[in-house]
Amino acid sequence: MLSLKTSVEAGKGGLGTSKNGRGRAQPAQRTLVFDEIDTGIGGRAAEAVGKKLKALARSNQVLCVTHLPQIATFADQHYTIEKKQSAGRTRTVVRRISGDERTEEIARMLSGAKLTDTSRKHAEQMLKANA
Repeated sequence: MLSLKTSVEAGKGGLGTSKNGRGRAQPAQRTLVFDEIDTGIGGRAAEAVGKKLKALARSNQVLCVTHLPQIATFADQHYTIEKKQSAGRTRTVVRRISGDERTEEIARMLSGAKLTDTSRKHAEQMLKANA
């Protein structure tokens, strides 16, 4: 939360400016990467982090690695990252998901390997509420 607050506050001070199409100065967009942002948090704290990230993404590009649906449901775009082994080699596959596939992934994050109708409905509710 401290790093998020620091990033938000730094953005208000204008870490730099760029010219928009009309020659006006505007704060330069930053790309912020948060890896494993969910370490040591859950529930209400995770939801608060998700809201902060969403606010930060209004004026910056935010890339976030998370395992918590409370954070993932705030994203504008959602990607899965999978490691696959083939012929003794490990390969990483990054794939964008949306629609029903995203709902299924959020449901999996909520309930683990066994998906239920309840976890799917909860995932749908979370995605609608945090869009």
